[in-house]
Amino acid sequence: MATLESRKHISPDSGYPIILHPHFNPKIASHLPLDLPHVERNPSPDRALYADPEKKALLSGATRVDLTESIGTLLSNVQISSLSTAQIDELALLVSERGVVFFRDQDLTTEQQVKLFEHFGELDKHPAQKGQRHVNIGASNDDFREILNYTPWPQGDWHADTSFEINPPSYSLLRMEEAPDVGGDTQWVSQYGLYDALSPHLRRFVEGLHAVHTSRLQYDTILDLWGVGPNRPPVDTHHPAVITHPVTGLKALNVTNSFVTGFAELKKKESDNLLQFIEYHINSAVDHQVRWKWEKGSVAMWDNRATAHRAISGKYTQTRRGIRTTVFGAKPVFDSKSESRDERAERVKAKGGIAEGRLVHGEEEEAKGREDAASIPA
Repeated sequence: MATLESRKHISPDSGYPIILHPHFNPKIASHLPLDLPHVERNPSPDRALYADPEKKALLSGATRVDLTESIGTLLSNVQISSLSTAQIDELALLVSERGVVFFRDQDLTTEQQVKLFEHFGELDKHPAQKGQRHVNIGASNDDFREILNYTPWPQGDWHADTSFEINPPSYSLLRMEEAPDVGGDTQWVSQYGLYDALSPHLRRFVEGLHAVHTSRLQYDTILDLWGVGPNRPPVDTHHPAVITHPVTGLKALNVTNSFVTGFAELKKKESDNLLQFIEYHINSAVDHQVRWKWEKGSVAMWDNRATAHRAISGKYTQTRRGIRTTVFGAKPVFDSKSESRDERAERVKAKGGIAEGRLVHGEEEEAKGREDAASIPA
């Protein structure tokens, strides 16, 4: 934290930094981003829509273990680098359903990782990312609670990658090249589960709101704390507070602590109190969370539309280093006719089927959806 402007302004009374708003940092005020803001994109159909709902190709040789009821699946006896196109599409579908899929002991190279993600769509570039192809992920061993005294962005909190973009990412993949023996874990939470865990009345209320996603807090913090320049100007985007997932058709909460600062339709105090509750809601949802211990060669692929995640900070001193690739998704939408994961499970159970897969609003629509997906040109 030595680069923080606040560290240069010490109170003579307490001996601690005088808390300054980051805009008083001349480096932030004078910074001129090199890139233009993203424009809206119309990405190709999600690759999961091409997949066999039963995932026969992917699971024919792999061993599947679901780590919790709600989120997280470990696939063993498979190398991502050797997957066929059909298996890769089925992996995308499994990620859409389970939120995050994990692998151990992978031989995937950076070049192979980039090529793999180009199959899913156009590579997204993080505002602090130098190259277009991937971003380097490092350690998380600062005390984020102390950093919040001096910076506006809660970087240690739950987030979906760059959710403030017009086209937030669909899929992300992190491959760990070096990991500490203890510490440096990452945690995910199911946004499907978070929606279902709300009371029915609150679900209906939140469905009518737009969440204000902003990169402004991250923008200031990157310059002040990381000492590097964001490549794009800060942006504010209003996305539905509940979205309908474009692959699964399921409702998912679309609010996190790191990038959402309020709700467009609410007054300030109403908005603040709802955000405070959602922060509690996410942190208390242990039945919808999974925690992953990294090792060298470990891989996690997750769906930013169905999950939020955060790195677990610690005092470890060993190197933590990984490569992350991300692709643009479709602009988030909410369909009032869509159903939640629990609602689907109950409906399918009543009909004697399975709740996993590309089910839509009914059996006839499900069949039509699969027929349409099959006709999309490769």
